Amino acid sequence: MARRVRVGIIGLGRSGRDIHGRHLVTVPGKYDLVAVADRLAPRRDRAAREFGCRTYARPDSLLAQDDLDLVVVASPSRQHVSHAIRALRSGHNVLCEKPVARKLSEVEEIERTARRAGRTFAAFHQQRYNPAFVQVRKVIRSGVLGRIVMIRLSANSFSRRWDWQTLRREYGGTLLNTGSHYVDQLLRLLDSDRMPDITCSMDRANTLGDAEDHVKVMMRRRGHPTIDLEISGCCAFPGQHLNIHGTRGGLVADAGEVRWRYFRSREQTRRILTTEPIADAAGLPQYCRDDLKWHEDSWTPSDGSAMAQAVSQYYDMLHRTLTRGRKLEVTMAEVKQQVAVMEECHRQCPPASMGTP
Repeated sequence: MARRVRVGIIGLGRSGRDIHGRHLVTVPGKYDLVAVADRLAPRRDRAAREFGCRTYARPDSLLAQDDLDLVVVASPSRQHVSHAIRALRSGHNVLCEKPVARKLSEVEEIERTARRAGRTFAAFHQQRYNPAFVQVRKVIRSGVLGRIVMIRLSANSFSRRWDWQTLRREYGGTLLNTGSHYVDQLLRLLDSDRMPDITCSMDRANTLGDAEDHVKVMMRRRGHPTIDLEISGCCAFPGQHLNIHGTRGGLVADAGEVRWRYFRSREQTRRILTTEPIADAAGLPQYCRDDLKWHEDSWTPSDGSAMAQAVSQYYDMLHRTLTRGRKLEVTMAEVKQQVAVMEECHRQCPPASMGTP
């Protein structure tokens, strides 16, 4: 394939226009946005003015074009599977927005279609390249925190929502919409290719639709950290975004800073297990008291949007795959694991189990 990847986009909503379209026109050396499709005429007219590309009212009209190297599927969530499969069958490589699918069987069908067509299918999990998340992984891999015992991620706010993404039939709800990225990140930190044990609860608090806007997920696997994910639309006092517990320290992170503290075993007083009463210098009973020497460090992002940096890093990775044959860093096995986790969460939490706003 030529170094310049020619791209068509299906869907010009918040993701199609604001994320993909705007990025693609800033990297003309690697990508050329040549066509878009959207059923709404005002969106097509705006794209023609802003991007200088061809426009189509129907996805099939775009898919019939023979000058596309890549089709970005950014249509409404319930259409992702069908549009991805149709694009692959039309001979195009595909980049699909999240959520890729609601069921594992749907991802497996996409995988089979891509294999038969000899085309690349990629899932747009750009938050793996979020600079703060990249830094968190570096700290964990350095080993300074010791064995990681638990990872708690909270993405909470107090908000009401009343659009199509609050409807189950549209593949809406907090877990699929917001949770797709966080489940993907946390599975990378869990660092196991095996399916974890899942415990999930969901509720409807402030949403006007029938899908959840509060979700709690626990993921466990022997020999790996416990994962605690909470995404809520009814939290008036949001706390830290990420809190990691290790045997020699811990880490906290939010959008603006990553901080971690740890001790070095060789610098601490050696302790020996005892069954005898512990006393202070005066002989009075006391609790175990340890005067650990802590080391602290922090990281703050460079200037610029973290989202823009993540999108740029993802598209650079995809460009290497399409033009130089490099392996995708977001693999189909990982996509299937992520979708399987979310499918199990929905299985455990049918609509009848949720409350009413």
